[in-house]
Amino acid sequence: MNEEIAYALIEECLKEMRQRSYPDLVALVGRPQSKTVVGEDQKQYQLEIQVFWDSKIGGDIRVMVAADDGGWRSFKPLTDDFIMASDGSFVGESFGGY
Repeated sequence: MNEEIAYALIEECLKEMRQRSYPDLVALVGRPQSKTVVGEDQKQYQLEIQVFWDSKIGGDIRVMVAADDGGWRSFKPLTDDFIMASDGSFVGESFGGY
């Protein structure tokens, strides 16, 4: 798996998720979504989007996107995320995956 391409796909997905409102994201809490996308290397990547409460219900929400290629990386996918406060502002950003 090309990590540079995978992180670019993650960031594109996070960019789309950042455009959503807090209520729209709250509606996704506990409802993971996944999709298969083709990277610029013409390989398929699986993206999983999870939205969950960061610390307490009704507070900040964390949106995390994970990417893998279906191989061994599916056991330790690349990830990145952001946190949105209830007023729609961004609390913090983490870059570089976990």
